[in-house]
Amino acid sequence: MNDKKIRSALISVFYKDGLDAIVRALHELGITIWSTGGTYSYIKDLEVPVSGVEDLTTYPSILGGRVKTLHPSVFGAILARRDVDEDLAQLARYNIPEIDLVIVDLYPFEETVKNVSDEAEIIEKIDIGGISLIRAAAKNYKDVLVVAGRDQYPLLLDMLKEKKGVSTLDERRHFAALAFSISSNYDTAIFKYFNEKEGIEAFRESVSGSYPLRYGENPHQKGIFYGDPGRLFDKLHGKEISYNNLLDIDSALALIDDFSSVTVVIIKHNNACGAASGDDLTEVWRLALACDPVSAYGGVIAANVTIDEVAASEIDKIFFEIIIAPGFTDGALEILRHKKNRIILLRKATCKSTYSYRSLLNGVLWQEKDLRTESEEDMKTVTLRKPEASEISDMIFANKIVKHSKSNSIVLAKDNQLCASGAGQTSRVDALRQAIEKAKAFGFDLEGSVMASDAFFPFPDSVEIAHKAGVTAIIQPGGSVRDQESVDYCSANGVAMVFTGVRHFKH
Repeated sequence: MNDKKIRSALISVFYKDGLDAIVRALHELGITIWSTGGTYSYIKDLEVPVSGVEDLTTYPSILGGRVKTLHPSVFGAILARRDVDEDLAQLARYNIPEIDLVIVDLYPFEETVKNVSDEAEIIEKIDIGGISLIRAAAKNYKDVLVVAGRDQYPLLLDMLKEKKGVSTLDERRHFAALAFSISSNYDTAIFKYFNEKEGIEAFRESVSGSYPLRYGENPHQKGIFYGDPGRLFDKLHGKEISYNNLLDIDSALALIDDFSSVTVVIIKHNNACGAASGDDLTEVWRLALACDPVSAYGGVIAANVTIDEVAASEIDKIFFEIIIAPGFTDGALEILRHKKNRIILLRKATCKSTYSYRSLLNGVLWQEKDLRTESEEDMKTVTLRKPEASEISDMIFANKIVKHSKSNSIVLAKDNQLCASGAGQTSRVDALRQAIEKAKAFGFDLEGSVMASDAFFPFPDSVEIAHKAGVTAIIQPGGSVRDQESVDYCSANGVAMVFTGVRHFKH
């Protein structure tokens, strides 16, 4: 028979919130309760009958609490197969009761790692007994119900109240799956802590939360975001965030985080189609939009300062999918909310991850994130003419944008405004020509502009084309065997060029 009625329970938890209702429900059903340590005291304080695990094992808690439940009497009570006569005979022989319900959570290892630097304290938060009890109960789900976290208490409480403590095989298997999800996440966190120093070449990642999406990159593809975007931003208004929205949000935030002055960026298909920095938010928005108002349609807007009413009134004039900023005035929200589907995100925190990964072929490709942002100190002038202060400022600005653009990428900028970019091209010359053509199409005068390239120029043709378009300063990594040809052309024509020694490919 697949249905099982709970007659006895073992409870040992770190977090007690919500436990009182469970304990009282168990008591009302006449279920025997076994417990340990602080949980035992908690249940006693509720004036609910409870027996200590020591009564079952005949051993006290030892080694400062490191060993409490690791005993054959406990694990035999959980792992015994109720349909195997030999197992039942052994329980009888050694006077071991059956335990039908195990409620156990784990020491807060991840929280301790975040808040504590002392390794001895961190190590003490590696749970041994709890993880073993969870695995044992989950393994024997045919006969035992395991509850491995307080977020599962409502499901258990419904079972106790509505079904009088009776569970089906499918329900127990579901709880077992939840338990193994928790235990595997816990083990991954421990491994990652140790591997920060050890450098073992094994990929382990575990994300517990999930965010349902309408679909993946296209409507015929299923999509799920594993993680908790609510830790990074609050959605104040609008429709559900899509797969493609999340990609653009990630690109927008990665780019905006490289700027400290007032900046607005507009992202479309993971590339910047508008960007500007300055002092006045409304003017910065106007300059960002001017770069490519056609591509900005339906884009993602990110700012690094609070959106006020004046800026919101201007931003509201175009159709866009998402706006994200660290703050919005009440007046700005009133203006922006009038479009029902428009997504408004209030940013709360930055992403702390220093690495990225993606599935590839039959494995995973892992790398450190490109967190380098070059400053004037990183520039080595290689031409006869040195760049002027305004050109240096523009090159720093342009280099930040090219770093976040799909390769091959060229960025043209002037006065801390993106004039145009050529991104995702198969040749650097094509990327440059695309950027020049777009800049001219939107009325930009490129005379006195700067050019940033994500990688070196294999031939001098690009610097020659850029110079003839009006570019007066160039920033690039350098590193080509024919660098000198580009340097010579620039020197002969009064163009300043700097090498950074840092390539910024992005694929």
